[in-house]
Amino acid sequence: MKKYTNTGSKDTRSGFGAGMTELGQKNENVVALCADLIGSLKFDDFKKNHPERFFQIGIAEANMIGIAAGLTIGGKIPFTGTFANFSTGRVYDQIRQSVAYSDKNVKICASHAGLTLGEDGATHQILEDIGLMKMLPGMTVINTCDYNQTKAATLALADHHGPAYLRFGRPVVPNFMPADEPFVIGKAILLQEGTDVTIVATGHLVWEALVAAEKLAEKGIYAEVINIHTIKPLDEEAILKSVAKTGCVVTAEEHNILGGLGESISRVLALNNPIPQEFVAVQDSFGESGTPDQLMEKYKLNNQAIVEKVEKVIKRK
Repeated sequence: MKKYTNTGSKDTRSGFGAGMTELGQKNENVVALCADLIGSLKFDDFKKNHPERFFQIGIAEANMIGIAAGLTIGGKIPFTGTFANFSTGRVYDQIRQSVAYSDKNVKICASHAGLTLGEDGATHQILEDIGLMKMLPGMTVINTCDYNQTKAATLALADHHGPAYLRFGRPVVPNFMPADEPFVIGKAILLQEGTDVTIVATGHLVWEALVAAEKLAEKGIYAEVINIHTIKPLDEEAILKSVAKTGCVVTAEEHNILGGLGESISRVLALNNPIPQEFVAVQDSFGESGTPDQLMEKYKLNNQAIVEKVEKVIKRK
């Protein structure tokens, strides 16, 4: 099994920017729309190189979604960009009616998701967006773990027809997925084989899951680690195959425990193979201002929290 190692920390939003730069060169139908956050979304190169395909909408996110939906009618592939809070909660009605219900080929790209937005505080740290988006019929939901995977997901979305939500973040995090790792929408990636517990993680918690697995191995507990980058459609086959071997699971995500990856896994287990499950997630609360590290520690979204949940769930087998 391939070993995944940290090759240096980068922010996932820069992976999105790199993907958009490449798409601008490769696909003339790709257009970009931004709600007054060019630098934050790393749209700079796309705007510079393809000004005729870049639209600065301003602080008018609902209008941005409507324009994006309209552009698809002419065969364009619009990628919208703003903070996750404004990409989802602020414009949910427009996404539901003009994009999801109408099955428009709009790619809703959201940076600064979760607690790791940091000092901007609870008003900007959306922790409900995965739940909001996965409930929409036909909506693909992707939550990437590092720079390389975010770039790969951005490229993959241009070839994927249908509405999609791509979630990434602000801080620098370990970059450990190989640049040439295939990104297949809806297919989980087995990072490490194990026999005692399945750890299913998404986004920034994937690296923490790998670190937790190393700590657990020192205690004689061998964890299977799965990177779920696509929350919808969910790779149920990969999950069920793993838990049939391990007999218990811990889910880890930078999201509210309600409506996130963990609940999606619970549904799969309840219908197919009910086994013990523990959750690493925000416990039905808003965030607060602080550094990303401080917040991930306080809200128990780190490798130590995963270790503790693993030890708990194994006792329930």
